[in-house]
Amino acid sequence: MDFRVGFGYDSHRLADGLPLRLGGIDIPSDRGCVAHSDGDAVIHALCDALLGAAALEDIGTHFPDTDPAYKGIDSTLLLQKTVALLQKDHWKVNNADITIIMEKPKLADYKPLMRTRLAELLQLGEDAVCVKAKTNEKMGFVGAGEGVAVTVAVSIVKGCRQALVFL
Repeated sequence: MDFRVGFGYDSHRLADGLPLRLGGIDIPSDRGCVAHSDGDAVIHALCDALLGAAALEDIGTHFPDTDPAYKGIDSTLLLQKTVALLQKDHWKVNNADITIIMEKPKLADYKPLMRTRLAELLQLGEDAVCVKAKTNEKMGFVGAGEGVAVTVAVSIVKGCRQALVFL
């Protein structure tokens, strides 16, 4: 069995009048992410973590923001394409641990929805996906409410065979 770990990070500025989408979920807010795509920093960090774990470079290599095909794209499509790239090389996502850092809006009510949606996109049970939300205690650009940052840790496996147990 081959087992690997990947780490992803993404951040986006927030601006008035833009939609806020995180973890594949639309979140009511008067401010949203400035981005070439839909600005889903959770999914962008998740894609980077998965691609890194499989040694497939990064999200910008596969889905460059200079390509008009990705202008305004729903990031869930990028995650589906990323999972397909891993599956092509016989990798299976094992788990994902996600931390969203932003001052507001509060995300407590949306974490379960994100967890369900991300588990579906990763083809995992919900018990293999964790979504956490933190503030930055008013420090830095995130603490000042100017942006959102996301960290993700994932593990992937290849060649895993189900063990036979004899009683």
